[in-house]
Formats: sequence, structure tokens, C-alpha cells
Amino acid sequence: MSTSPEELKRYVRDVPDYPQKGIIFRDITPLLGDKTIFREVVEMMSSAWSANPPDLVAGVEARGFIPGSAISVRLGAGFVPIRKTGKLPWMTVMESYDLEYGTDRLEVHSDAVQPGQKVLIVDDVLATGGTASAAVRLMRKLGADVIGVQVLIELAYLDGRQKLQDVNLKSEIVY
Repeated sequence: MSTSPEELKRYVRDVPDYPQKGIIFRDITPLLGDKTIFREVVEMMSSAWSANPPDLVAGVEARGFIPGSAISVRLGAGFVPIRKTGKLPWMTVMESYDLEYGTDRLEVHSDAVQPGQKVLIVDDVLATGGTASAAVRLMRKLGADVIGVQVLIELAYLDGRQKLQDVNLKSEIVY
């Protein structure tokens, strides 16, 4: 079975005014709950990277962990969690960023990536690009060769791609 990006949108629930008024949250929970669709999505998100697989997949907290860890298994790569501040128990490196609805910081263990390792960054949604660009900067601080950013959903109307012009960005569903 090969589901088109337009058909996949049926499995993404729109939640208006979450986490604040005026935001439409794209909830991937229905997609994750369908084992056939979820398997297809992991294959779709992995396919662009299989010819030149990364050493590590870095998943962005929290929903990026879900496809990110599955993609790392599919590509035979290790997995690195990129977390919000204060969630990691070891020495960390931090990067600040702007959200569609505020500001935040990301952290990763300082020894999570060795210089020169090829890293693919995975998240569920690309909105304004703040989180993804912070994740790229964070990985590069550790000496990673960021081979790309893979997202399930791109909110093109928010122009997040503009913050990632020097990165190979792939998205499966575009709004």
C-alpha cells in the first residue's frame, strides 16, 4: 500500500486554539495509532536517507522521538534525544530558539555526538523553523555533519524553511 501525502492528512487531527488561541495544532496521534499508516510513514521518512544513511538520528522532544527512533532502527543508526532544558541527567550543551508562540531552549548530552558523525535531525512538524534550526546549531556545536532535517509535516505558510536554507530539508505532508 502506498498512501499519498494528501491521503495522510486524513490521519492528522486539527486542534484549534492549542496550545493557545489562534494556533492550529496538527495532532499526529491518529496516524501513530494506525499500524499500517505508521509503518508507511516511517518508510517514507527513511527513504531519502537510505542511500547515504546517518550514523545517528537526533529526535527533537517530544513527538520527534517517535518517528525519529523508528527511523534510526530502519536506517541502522543510533538515536540521540534532543530535549527541553533540565530533562537530561548528564553534562549538556544548550541552544535557544523562538517558537510560533514563545521561546524555549534545547539541550543534548555533550558527548552524544562525536565530531564528523553524520546526523539526521527528525521532528514531527516544521512550523516557524525555530526548533529545527536550533537543533541544527546544537548538533553542529558538537561537530556533527548534519546531513539533513526530516519532518513529517511542514506548515509552509509559516515559512520555517527559510531558517534552514543551508540544510537538506524533507517533509512528507505540506499544509
